[in-house]
Amino acid sequence: MPTEESIDDIIRNYSPHLAPNTRTAPPAVELRAVLKMAATDMLRSFLRKWRRKRRLDDPGGTIKPKALYQAVDTVLARLYVESDEKSELLILIHEPNDILMSEVEPALVTAKWFNALCQLYQIRGEDAKLLDVWSRLAAGEWIDPEVEDPLSNMFTFLNEKKDRALIRQWGVWLTKQDSERAIKLLTSGRKHNRQEDDFALLQQIQESNPAAALQFLEHLVLRKRSQNAALHVQLATLYVDQLLSCVSDEATSKLWRAKVSSYSSSQTNVPFLSYFASTTPDSDSKRTRLKTILFLQASELYDVEPIRTRLQDYEKLLSLELSIVEGKLGHDRSALSILVHTLHDSSSAEAYCTLGGEVVPAKTAQSLGERFSLQSWAALFVPPVSAGKAKSSAAFMKRQKSVSEERKRELTRILLEVYMSGGEAMSGRTAQLLAAQGMNLDVVDVLSLIPPEWPLRVLSSFLERSFRRTLHTRHEGQIIKSIAASENLAVAERTWLILREQGAIVEEAVDDDGEDDEKSGSEKAVGLGLELDEKTALLNARVEEGKVRENVVDVEPEGRMFYSDNSGLT
Repeated sequence: MPTEESIDDIIRNYSPHLAPNTRTAPPAVELRAVLKMAATDMLRSFLRKWRRKRRLDDPGGTIKPKALYQAVDTVLARLYVESDEKSELLILIHEPNDILMSEVEPALVTAKWFNALCQLYQIRGEDAKLLDVWSRLAAGEWIDPEVEDPLSNMFTFLNEKKDRALIRQWGVWLTKQDSERAIKLLTSGRKHNRQEDDFALLQQIQESNPAAALQFLEHLVLRKRSQNAALHVQLATLYVDQLLSCVSDEATSKLWRAKVSSYSSSQTNVPFLSYFASTTPDSDSKRTRLKTILFLQASELYDVEPIRTRLQDYEKLLSLELSIVEGKLGHDRSALSILVHTLHDSSSAEAYCTLGGEVVPAKTAQSLGERFSLQSWAALFVPPVSAGKAKSSAAFMKRQKSVSEERKRELTRILLEVYMSGGEAMSGRTAQLLAAQGMNLDVVDVLSLIPPEWPLRVLSSFLERSFRRTLHTRHEGQIIKSIAASENLAVAERTWLILREQGAIVEEAVDDDGEDDEKSGSEKAVGLGLELDEKTALLNARVEEGKVRENVVDVEPEGRMFYSDNSGLT
């Protein structure tokens, strides 16, 4: 190898008399360029031949110093970049090589050969640097037409690597570019992560993209079923924020008011939630309201009072949501009054009594989940299913808590009072409630609540059923009592012989007067020549075949005792 440090040092100019000098004179400059090109070609040709010879002589790369191999491959790569031989460089990259990254990276960046740089990083396993180049290309900082979709390359690479550190580092950045795919990437394989890690990641996503943070929060609460109250409070607050933002839109609020007005005048038995979902055109605002209603009803962990305070200003427009939070706070009369007098939703009011204070039944939630792809929100209405147990539609019909009959009667009575507070205009609804929930109401209480001026037809059906039910209960009790008595007699009849065979020891009561009276009844019986041990007497009677023991005491089932001996004492 030459001793000079560069090609320029090899080139000699033997025309020193060119004006003004050999470095700036046009002929000298042209000559130097030609000579440099020739020298570069010779060097490149020499390095190629050297690499081919190396593959034959030293395929493992262990005979000569590694620094020599690094120098040859690095210089050859630089020559390819400077001479714009991209195809030759890619061949070199994909062959076994010892290229020094620190020497080639700046040249590739300057030449804007980012595709070649990405391939070099990928072969060398430089994952962090590879993702950095793709991110610059995706953000538009660098441009290379040969890299067609750097953003998809990042998602594909991270999904294949499954490196949690890289996913967390770049997943947050990717939420700015494509929040949907980024959240899927961040939530994949996070079932057993610690809550502290989830909270920290949520904070990072919130700083990067608030909309993506909502999606990640929904994943933690709805899909991962986190029981952390702070997350439920945060999600409920975000839903209410979105709901009030929809209400602030004039077109949306006008449409929702029209729905309330048309529902009130329709006199239908369909709950308002089902009516709203069926008749309102699909939109983001509609989905926002449905999600908010389902979450406010299903979750038990958010702070209800602040939500109620924010919804009170929209009682006419958001009556259903307000009734849900009133029920959560235990304000049963207020919740039922809103449903009956403001929303005119008697179906939901009666369901409230049946479900023990819940406005939206699990069955309705399941139906909405299937129709509007809200299964994750509907799933909150049932407790989490443990591993190994399949989810079924029947599970939606079961609630985590059961409603006692006393609670149902209490709520039904309150609803009856709410109906009656509406005057005679509510007499029809009152009659329907009495007919449907008569078993949960006391006749005396109802008679004391009904205004005297109301027509008798309001109570006729209720009274008929109540009297019939009372008479039925009385007759049923008489029948059961008689059956029990007959069963007792049958049992006594079957057990008499068994008790007779087993025998018994009968003792007389001891008198408390004096020491002479302290003798037991058995001792007195002995003085009389009587045997009160029936079991022993029967045994002896069997032993003495054909003989009758006249002094044996006979114990009757009714408890009467008959004594007999030769003297005629009985």
